[in-house]
Amino acid sequence: MITVLRLGHRIERDKRLSTHVALSARVLGCSGLLYSGEKDENMENSVNNVVKNWGGNFRISHIDDWKRKIKKFNGIKVHLTMYGIPFQDKMAELRKKKDMMIIVGGEKVPFEVYQMADYNLAVTSQPHSEVAALALLLHEYFQGKELEKAFPHAKRKIIPQERGKKVLGK
Repeated sequence: MITVLRLGHRIERDKRLSTHVALSARVLGCSGLLYSGEKDENMENSVNNVVKNWGGNFRISHIDDWKRKIKKFNGIKVHLTMYGIPFQDKMAELRKKKDMMIIVGGEKVPFEVYQMADYNLAVTSQPHSEVAALALLLHEYFQGKELEKAFPHAKRKIIPQERGKKVLGK
């Protein structure tokens, strides 16, 4: 089980970015997203509607106490930060673990997160998007197999084609 913890969501500033973190987590193999900061029912509804229509068992939940959630998590805690060590150097170790919490920041990440994490990993040591960092980490973790994932209970399904759009269900 892989869960993403999005720290410090701010409705006005992060509504699309946090939604994209959740949607990327869902499609790339995570079981859920926890987020702290401002509770955002619109974001939750948007993600839940995607799950309802496109399938899967992904869950999104707001939490008040991120520190407690990290401490109580029974698995490894991976903090994605541009200040960490290269993620590819630890990928073999990570693949041996089944339960993982991937922590991505929003606003300035508190120093405590660096101390609480089992791994502080970087996807390059340059400024970038937490969505891109999450996607690259998950892609390497699953070795590309997440791209073939089936989503149970889907009401909609895209039929791939070179041109145009074909969607079953609506």
